[in-house]
Amino acid sequence: MAERDDAAATTFEEQRSYLFSIAYRMLGSVSDAEDAVQDAFVRWQRDPRREVDSPRAYLATIVVRLSMDQLRSARARREVYVGPWLPEPLVTTGRTDLTDTIVLRESLSFAFLLLLEALSPLERAVFVLREVFDYDYGEIAAIVDKSAVNCRQIFHRARQRLSERQAGFEPSREQQQQISEQFFRATGTGDVQALLALLTEDAVSLNDGGGKARAALRPIRSRENVVRGLLGNLAKMPPDRVWLEEVNGQPALIAARDGKAYGALLVDLRGDRVHVVYGVLNPDKLTDIDRRISALL
Repeated sequence: MAERDDAAATTFEEQRSYLFSIAYRMLGSVSDAEDAVQDAFVRWQRDPRREVDSPRAYLATIVVRLSMDQLRSARARREVYVGPWLPEPLVTTGRTDLTDTIVLRESLSFAFLLLLEALSPLERAVFVLREVFDYDYGEIAAIVDKSAVNCRQIFHRARQRLSERQAGFEPSREQQQQISEQFFRATGTGDVQALLALLTEDAVSLNDGGGKARAALRPIRSRENVVRGLLGNLAKMPPDRVWLEEVNGQPALIAARDGKAYGALLVDLRGDRVHVVYGVLNPDKLTDIDRRISALL
């Protein structure tokens, strides 16, 4: 029995990163994704039918269904969430398992994860499995307990809805890197003119404090107001340390005080300008960054 349990644990660990990758894109939360994966592990350990043809497919089914249940309850919580809701930042420095293809990298972006918020839990599951992980419709049908024909229809409806919301021009990874770094350097030095030049005229800043950190409760609009708010917040809470880190597959500015993160800043581009600035200040959403800080100390 012990040998069987050890073998089952080994099999699960081989799939853990893959399962987390699915759960995070489903949920937009590091902590919730980790909980879903851990719950799947407990069920895997208890299930007497662990001798399955494909442990990956079997475990992915558990994680997707747990994530769909979590999304349904999360929707109710977000209706009373204080201020804008943003995904939980995920440190991807050195995590090639999460970002080793263009599709995997782009599907971690805040812009993509926020687009997915427009979908129902079922639509999100079908879309993520098909678009990001390249499951065929028969495999998806088995996971979400629908017919393959139904899953095909759900996917096409979801893709159509999301395409209506997407910007027409997507910058290259090199452009994203270069412009983001320019923006963050200008932020760090307080260079107002450089920031204004890097922002679109109709730029928007979304700040997630979750009622637990000081943050604007509504989107901040226009590049002048975005710059004023950004530099004003840094002046009110000057960090001990700021640095660039790869977060969600793109450059991010991390601010820390007393050895703990208090903010993460990411941007979304429109053409060669910054159009959206995302600020995550809710301390509950900075745990993965705090783990990164602890690893560096």
